[in-house]
Amino acid sequence: MSSTRNRRPLASTTTNQTPLSQRRLKTKPVLIVLAILLFGNIIWFIAWMIPNKAQEIGSDEQVATIDGDVITRQEWMIAMEERYGKETLQNLVNESVMEKAAKKFKIKVSDKEIDLELALMRSAQDKFDTAMQNLSAEQLRQKIRSQLILDKVLTKDVVVKDDSIEKYYEENKALYNIDTSYRTNFIEVESKKAAEEALSELKSGSDFSVLAREISVDSASASLGGDIGFLTDKQDNIEPAILKAAKALSAKEVSKVFKLDNGHYGIVQVQEVIEGQSFTYDDVKEHIERELALEQLPQSMTPEAFWSEFKATWYYGEEKK
Repeated sequence: MSSTRNRRPLASTTTNQTPLSQRRLKTKPVLIVLAILLFGNIIWFIAWMIPNKAQEIGSDEQVATIDGDVITRQEWMIAMEERYGKETLQNLVNESVMEKAAKKFKIKVSDKEIDLELALMRSAQDKFDTAMQNLSAEQLRQKIRSQLILDKVLTKDVVVKDDSIEKYYEENKALYNIDTSYRTNFIEVESKKAAEEALSELKSGSDFSVLAREISVDSASASLGGDIGFLTDKQDNIEPAILKAAKALSAKEVSKVFKLDNGHYGIVQVQEVIEGQSFTYDDVKEHIERELALEQLPQSMTPEAFWSEFKATWYYGEEKK
């Protein structure tokens, strides 16, 4: 099995490295795996499902016209496969391979472990990136499950002393006291009048995410339907007015119009509120042990390293390494 990236050695085994108390636990390679877009997943399944329907209605069915030029269903399906099919199929194979590995090595992943990983990821807003925001709750949990299986396979024979785990926990307790977070959608417009008109539309039943895509001048969040992720008090990269508005809301509520520092006006909607929680040493011992064990490995591996072991093949033909 081949490897792709080097891991940093444990701070306790080298010199001139940052003390443990100044390090955060690394967000694991799950973030790389999670970078496979939700849209790829959705489109891939559509691409597999629709051809059967196309046989009934014809592959030359028109799905769009532009100034008289036609885009057919067949052209649409081919474009989706070319743009998203390879990454999505790779993701599906990886998940299946990891499930095989779990059976072979008798590895179990509990819902409690996945919940912990989710909570820690959400508390590190800079790590809870766009790719994760695009995943459904079920898809996100599956990604985390696959990565936990991989990490457990890699570290099953690595020994980490209890005193190292305890030391890390004591020096980094703040990581495990997680603030209440607010999954938030945001609309930014240039004038108070435009904001009030938008709020009126929302009160009349307009969908927040659709309206955000149509009118929000914050292009980064507009492309995600206004989704700006999980907001907490510990973040310093979120404008205070946005956080203040979100904290005043319950799930599914929409804020009043508020002014932003740049002179624009904003509206937020809270999708869900996740109450803060504190994790004890017993809660996170296995998590820390696994992370420190991963750091002891000279190199890291991705699920593709196990493809040959489980005789995985795929449509694209070339050998995965």
